[in-house]
Amino acid sequence: MRPSWGQAVRTGDLRGGRRSHLEVPMDPVTALRRIAFLLERSQAATYRVKAFRTAAEVVDAMEPGEAAERVAAGTLERVSGIGPRTAQVIREAQAGEVPGYLARLEEEASAAPAPEGGRELLSRLRGDCHLHSDWSDGGSPIEEMGRTAAELGHEWAVLTDHSPRLTVAKGLSPERLREQLAVVERLNEEWAPFRLLTGIECDILPDGSLDQEPELLERLDVVVVSVHSKLRMDPAPMTRRLEAAVRHPQANVLGHCTGRLLSGRGRPESQFDADRVFAACAEAGTAVEMNCRPERLDPPRRLLRKAVEAGTFFAIDTDAHAPGQLDWQINGCARAEECGVAAERVVTTWPVERLLEWAG
Repeated sequence: MRPSWGQAVRTGDLRGGRRSHLEVPMDPVTALRRIAFLLERSQAATYRVKAFRTAAEVVDAMEPGEAAERVAAGTLERVSGIGPRTAQVIREAQAGEVPGYLARLEEEASAAPAPEGGRELLSRLRGDCHLHSDWSDGGSPIEEMGRTAAELGHEWAVLTDHSPRLTVAKGLSPERLREQLAVVERLNEEWAPFRLLTGIECDILPDGSLDQEPELLERLDVVVVSVHSKLRMDPAPMTRRLEAAVRHPQANVLGHCTGRLLSGRGRPESQFDADRVFAACAEAGTAVEMNCRPERLDPPRRLLRKAVEAGTFFAIDTDAHAPGQLDWQINGCARAEECGVAAERVVTTWPVERLLEWAG
């Protein structure tokens, strides 16, 4: 199997870091995948990312030596899925050079402001409880998400595509979720010791019930419960809604609890009695998610400190919708350190056996 850029990551641990890949020898597929990763990390337009991932797949499917032959013959761009910019990356990598576009993206990534603190906690993380694939509203196949999580040094990760009522995000019907469980089982046979855990991001319905068949929820390893509708409910019913959800026997993690969005047009926080909700989380053993997406960073610091005082568990999660977003956990680790979150209370620092015992 062709060596990947992620194999180099494991030697230096680039999660949330600032070290460069440029000293690492890479073939065209590795260079194309790394560019796609960096574009996703910066939340570039999907079509730009897709161009590089598609080109990587095309080159990876070529016969041995074919890419070099096409470079020599000047016929790369005659291949469907390879355009002028991706062809230039392939030519430069094939010549043993660092592609210029990759070098520029690496430089931009290194220059971007980094959160202060959180490095020690980041080094203790073993997994991520919240990520999406193209089975719902993610942009990449399950295989790509799992492979990248392993390459970043995770021991485990939880696949949490959306539940049925979130149709805008292609939420999984019970039938599709059952199909996905079979896919994950097959992949885990190939990926050991890395393990992709089964899960769901389950909508919390207005009455506090969960949007999936109870029998299926019982089969899943980890269940993240989140509000995606009626986010502006009055505080009293929203409090009851969240309390009911986090006390559900199959609920393990309360996702992005305020629903706020910090970028674009933005979205205000949902209003609820945080003391009551976090007390319910502590009593039920449900973790409060520290959502690491830059546009969420949810919960805000004042509520995070309330959760610490309540004695809840925490899950530092990326809510990644693309492979390049899977190293956003530094955002949560820095906030955890700032707000006094103890590492032993963070379920994403736990080995898989302890996680499954807690979630079971």
